[in-house]
Amino acid sequence: MRILVINSGSSSLKYRLFDMAGERVLLDGVMQGIGAAEGRLHHRSRGVPVQEQVLRLADHDQAFALLARFLVQKQDAGGPDAVGHRIVHGGGRFWEAVRIDAEVLDALQALTPLAPLHNPPGLAGIRRCQALFPGVPQVAAFDTAFHHTLSPAAFRYAVPEAWYRDHGVRRYGFHGLSHAWLVRRAAAWLDKRPEQVNLITLHLGNGASACAVAGGRSVDTSMGMTPLEGLVMGSRSGDLDPAVVFHLLRAGHTPEAVETALNRDSGLEGLCGSNDLRAIIARAEAGEAAANLALEIYCRRVRKYIGAYLALLGRVDALVFSGGVGENAAPVRARSCEGLEHLGIRLDESRNEAALEDEVVAIHAQESSLKILVIRADEEREIARQVQACLAEQVPGP
Repeated sequence: MRILVINSGSSSLKYRLFDMAGERVLLDGVMQGIGAAEGRLHHRSRGVPVQEQVLRLADHDQAFALLARFLVQKQDAGGPDAVGHRIVHGGGRFWEAVRIDAEVLDALQALTPLAPLHNPPGLAGIRRCQALFPGVPQVAAFDTAFHHTLSPAAFRYAVPEAWYRDHGVRRYGFHGLSHAWLVRRAAAWLDKRPEQVNLITLHLGNGASACAVAGGRSVDTSMGMTPLEGLVMGSRSGDLDPAVVFHLLRAGHTPEAVETALNRDSGLEGLCGSNDLRAIIARAEAGEAAANLALEIYCRRVRKYIGAYLALLGRVDALVFSGGVGENAAPVRARSCEGLEHLGIRLDESRNEAALEDEVVAIHAQESSLKILVIRADEEREIARQVQACLAEQVPGP
């Protein structure tokens, strides 16, 4: 079976075509800067770059048309037998991957108010793929689904019951596709079944979240009703006193302006004018106070969640770093673990600084009672597996 995985963002389109016999990646690529004056296109075939181009991508329709043309050109790879779509928010209804039909599309559209910045690109991608690949099964995989195992004590907020009942105000959690993958890979590295492991998983990228995993299941996570809560992120504030919003509204700011600022102008961007961790680390190492403060606030928040989840879980088999920052920023990993030695967390400095040469790399010191792993994120492979499982369930037996 060939499964095309689509990750459609507000200004980007990422894809990967898998041959599920061996989970080989046949084609993959990304189109960035959609709608901007200048965009970039990267196509690869079996890991080898075959097309890299700077061009204007007017809209997602043009991006999908270029993707379809590339798939036709690479007929040796074959067209997809199924298409999997990353959908950020599944609300309280979708707790596993689901085959998309008209009813599912309507339900996803109704969830848009819960994720106005994230779900519309995913929905647009579904509609475009339905037109490009008529008759090919389309499956939605949800970032919220992994967190459906949260207990009411974990997902309920201490707000009026009517808010929860009538407006869905609760914790949903996100980055579930990444956290689910990290559980699979960490369990395999530990030579255990997923249901045997307790983990603290950290997906650190431009968006960032922590997850407490008990017996392979999510029992707590840092993101909430939206992806705004929790860790400090590239341009999102993370945890914030809600009264700040009321203070700004009374000062004359509009709700739209406050929402935009908290999502796009806060986090590292708000603290030091950049969301590029590489640049921030370089500036901090050069002695810049604003960059150093931003880095310390970022890592301090991570440390607080690690400590909280250690208390919540009791026994922890491994602390896992992943995502673009978690995989590549050794100073962030070091600062995030700093001062946690009394809790059994000790990094090996040389291992932490070394280049990552495998999908799973151990960076803990020999005397550390807690294993510390860096695992490469692979949401697309997780989606492909969920698509395959979803469609297999719908095949009638003999």
